[in-house]
Amino acid sequence: MDIMHGDLRRNGSNQSVPSRHGWIDMEALSPLADQSMPGEWSVGLCDCFGDLHTCCLTLWCPCVTFGRTAEIVDRGSTCCMSGTLYYLLSTIGWQWLYGCAKRSSMRSQYSLRESPCMDCCVHFWCGPCALCQEYTELQKRGFHMAKGISSPPHLPTV
Repeated sequence: MDIMHGDLRRNGSNQSVPSRHGWIDMEALSPLADQSMPGEWSVGLCDCFGDLHTCCLTLWCPCVTFGRTAEIVDRGSTCCMSGTLYYLLSTIGWQWLYGCAKRSSMRSQYSLRESPCMDCCVHFWCGPCALCQEYTELQKRGFHMAKGISSPPHLPTV
């Protein structure tokens, strides 16, 4: 993984994207989809209490949990923008639509199964649990959630 700070070198790849800390070679992230069994989430939807830090963060600040997850799923979009939009939508009860869209993106990116039901149903009926599951899934794939996309996951060395 090559992150360049302060310059526009791209490690010879056309798949680099800017982040708030430099350029990230997105081709290096492609092995991530193979780190867990295809189609399976690493944690269940109702495993919120397995990580109390994530559970409490999601309970009191779901916009932070959502923003951090969205930054990684969107490969570098602003965490604050996504979190703020999630908060604003929650004031009118429509945050589940935004959550549904991000969950669908995450599932397709990591080849995860749509379970236990459709993404929109999961976010409508179990929004906090869905946020915890998505957040924990990315943590288990090696991302440091507080650092976002600027902290590339730990890839296996050969």
